[in-house]
Amino acid sequence: MYSKPFCRGREKRDDMLYCSEEVREALAEGRAVVALESTIISHGMPWPQNAETAFALEALVREQGAVPATVALTGGQLKVGLQADEIERLARKGQEVVKCSLRDLAVVLQRGQWGATTVAATLFAAGAVGIRFFATGGIGGVHRGAERSMDVSADLPQLARSQVALVSAGAKAVLDLARTLEYLETLGVPVIGYGTKEFPAFYTRSSGLPLLYRYDVLRDLAKALKKQWSLSLPQGVLIANPIPKEYEPEAAPLQAAVERALEEAFAQGLGGKELTPFLLERIRQLTGGLSLSANIRLVENNVRLASRLAVEYAGLPA
Repeated sequence: MYSKPFCRGREKRDDMLYCSEEVREALAEGRAVVALESTIISHGMPWPQNAETAFALEALVREQGAVPATVALTGGQLKVGLQADEIERLARKGQEVVKCSLRDLAVVLQRGQWGATTVAATLFAAGAVGIRFFATGGIGGVHRGAERSMDVSADLPQLARSQVALVSAGAKAVLDLARTLEYLETLGVPVIGYGTKEFPAFYTRSSGLPLLYRYDVLRDLAKALKKQWSLSLPQGVLIANPIPKEYEPEAAPLQAAVERALEEAFAQGLGGKELTPFLLERIRQLTGGLSLSANIRLVENNVRLASRLAVEYAGLPA
């Protein structure tokens, strides 16, 4: 049973924080629910691949026996569990939709705008309603050159205060992966490899960075998560799930594309919320679409794992 049902004792927030009926009922019954972010729809992929991917991911959650809960701001509400027409609207509007991290939520809600939630904002919404599992592509982290810019994603501190298991293919390849792992350690966030003892590098399986913990059996991993939250620890857990070998692109040309995209972003003075979408799109162009194909495959892999893990967790004794 989920320990934090939807907005119990928080009626005044219901107008802004809204669960779909399906998600609300699943949480109340202790069934498996998986949160999905919406930035991948509006800013991560072009139309119509973004809509096709979003619908495919929700279908994939259902195939594993869980309930999907895509999160977005829909004109004055932070909504957990979107309808099909809402997903399509986000996809069609693309980058016209406001990209919302934590700092943006209040203003975008007050203005009644549509917004796509980043990992940090999705973690907040999932934690607020009691969803324990969230699947994304790659988590944000410490940017290269952060010792000068102080550019660190809000994803990391929000994961440290959200009791959510976040399944990702590591951190985005454009980041400083070693410093990202160091910062997660400082925040007390466990990083657990599923089927690997090396931190994946988003598009590729290998980063050369070892992990302390590895699980190969889903039920054992679900039990570890149960122990984590039974200790009343506030942190979430990062589940590192590498892209399947058959979809892994060749590392050398991909790394060359990453480095060139970073150089171009630096030359243009890009930073903040503009940086990652620019880098992902430029890498897509430089790889002839190969990076986008890999991105879709790794997200599917993460959604499949998060859904299966959520089902295992829901089946554990209370």
